[in-house]
Amino acid sequence: MCMCFTRKFRVTEAEPPRDVKEAFNKYAEGGTHMTAEQLQRFLLEFQADGGVGGGAEESDAERIVEQVLQKRHHIAKLISRRTLTLDDFHHYLFSPDLNPPVRDQVHQDMTAPLSHYYIYTGHNSYLTGNQLSSDCSDVPIIKALKRGVRVVELDIWPNSTKDNVHVLHGRTLTTPVELIKCLKSIQEHAFSESPYPVIITLEDHLTPDLQAKVAQMLIQTFGEMLFYPESDCLKELPSPEELKYKIIISTKPPKEYRKAKTANEKEQDSHKSEEDLWGKEPSELTEEHEDDDTSDSDSSEDNSHSNRGSFSTGEHEYKRLITIHAGKPKGGLKEALKVELDKVRRLSLSEQALEKAAESHGTDVVRFTQKNILRVYPKGTRFNSSNYKPLIGWMHGAQMVAFNMQGYGRSLWLMHGMFRANGGCGYVKKPDFIMNESDNQIFDPKAKLPVKKTLKVKVYMGDGWHLDFKQTHFDLYSPPDFYTRVGIAGVPADEIMKKTKKKEDDWTPVWEEEFTFPLRVPELALLRVEVHEYDMSEKDDFGGQTCLPVSELRQGIRAVPLFDRKGTKYNSVRLLMQFEFI
Repeated sequence: MCMCFTRKFRVTEAEPPRDVKEAFNKYAEGGTHMTAEQLQRFLLEFQADGGVGGGAEESDAERIVEQVLQKRHHIAKLISRRTLTLDDFHHYLFSPDLNPPVRDQVHQDMTAPLSHYYIYTGHNSYLTGNQLSSDCSDVPIIKALKRGVRVVELDIWPNSTKDNVHVLHGRTLTTPVELIKCLKSIQEHAFSESPYPVIITLEDHLTPDLQAKVAQMLIQTFGEMLFYPESDCLKELPSPEELKYKIIISTKPPKEYRKAKTANEKEQDSHKSEEDLWGKEPSELTEEHEDDDTSDSDSSEDNSHSNRGSFSTGEHEYKRLITIHAGKPKGGLKEALKVELDKVRRLSLSEQALEKAAESHGTDVVRFTQKNILRVYPKGTRFNSSNYKPLIGWMHGAQMVAFNMQGYGRSLWLMHGMFRANGGCGYVKKPDFIMNESDNQIFDPKAKLPVKKTLKVKVYMGDGWHLDFKQTHFDLYSPPDFYTRVGIAGVPADEIMKKTKKKEDDWTPVWEEEFTFPLRVPELALLRVEVHEYDMSEKDDFGGQTCLPVSELRQGIRAVPLFDRKGTKYNSVRLLMQFEFI
């Protein structure tokens, strides 16, 4: 027993892995120092950092040398020594700021219609916690926008005196926040992380006079930022490039004729709203309910144009500001997924309704999303603001896979990972095969596909825990026993998780283990990385995680920063890994 008390908390700096030593020896041509020119060769040949912005220009190599020397030795630019030692070279490779696993620039074509992109989408964006009793606030909206989220959802209701508009989760104990406060925060923070458009999806429970009031709020708050079309309905959606620094509204258009409703009718109408998340019992989440969800209709938009005379000025202004019309035609799922030639629209399906649609109408869903917007939202029983698996939506082309951004867990890590792509701008172009419109070429997510590409991943080592955690965080009496789980999230045939051996009693574990992942749909694959600390008597401790889009991985040896459970980046914790496509 006494032995466990004598183990020490030594933090020894691990020496560079063998591959790093061999690369240094090769490109430094056997010398003890590497010049900027030799580093440039390493970047081009070993790291495959060619191309625009690849970091393989001679000036880039010189800049890297300068930054490493400044950081490690505080050597000023004027000093003549402009070469790297092996330790300097290792430091460079193990620095996420200098050698990240994915680039931070927008590099995809941003001139296609919005329907051609996956869009970073929030669900009930105003909630600070659970779906039933947490506060409503503009704070989670600001946090989401600063993370790059581009779609914000607001549930809008009359206040108690029916003369103003509140944002809250209806029929729950959530405390409201004024709509104007949310709008002002969106206006202030919309483009702090990305210049591409922010879409506000409104879940509207308002009277016509309050809709008119919302129209005025939108115009006064956003002014020139607010984009809306000249005509009633768009035939094709504009591109993210055209809509830079613009705010877009998406909701159901108000009905163009109104009849007094009994309290009972109002109750029935509320139960048919696009998203009824405030009080469903698990027993209500049946296929019958999903059919009801699918038949939620705004058919009045189609059958009542002759009644425009009874449509108030304020309501007309409100309708005019809606760029992406939401709603479902009458009829079943097949009807809801019908592609119309002269207009585009947004359809919303619950996660279960999407699964059902994918099973019976998979290619119809893909075809619908080539022109129209599909939004998927969490089932009503996720009271604790958990999330679902996003891949089924992305496989079927759904642009808006709506997540509780204030939630937690592996599903949210996948969402964060997906939108690290394309410079983290919140828009990721869908793969070409999902956009292929010819009938015999429509992507079938259920089809068996051959392996297209194989990813080889090597996990060398990890560091930084001793800086970000207390000495006793993992074990009271000894250094931690870390191991790494690494695998793929993607289409079902590609999904797998593997793990390294555990490295006992070491704050800077060295594993040097290699894993191979055959990929059928690499375009939708995400590399999952998790570090855990082995605990013999209890559940293993969490040591960090990240998710990275496989299509964006930079080949070669890279420094991979890790994040906590909520997706916040650690200051120092990172892994040294190598990626290679074979």
